[in-house]
Amino acid sequence: MQYTRANAVLPRELVALIQDYIDGECIYIPRKAENKKAWGESTGTKQELSKRNIDIYEDFLCGIPENQLAERYFLSEKSIQRIITAMRKNK
Repeated sequence: MQYTRANAVLPRELVALIQDYIDGECIYIPRKAENKKAWGESTGTKQELSKRNIDIYEDFLCGIPENQLAERYFLSEKSIQRIITAMRKNK
């Protein structure tokens, strides 16, 4: 998130009105609902994690034990178990 100076983008009257409510403090103005992006959409993180989880599941199906998968992917065994369980439900 980046900051934009209100004076640069809003009319003086509106800035003055906002100052009546919050003088000199930061305020977050959320995006419009139609402009919102899903988590990970901008950075590709969602796709990367999805691919990682598929790789974990495929490795598990090939017989690699959960403890080795945890070491390989730098996750806890519990996280590996959750991923495997989720992948089974989705397949």
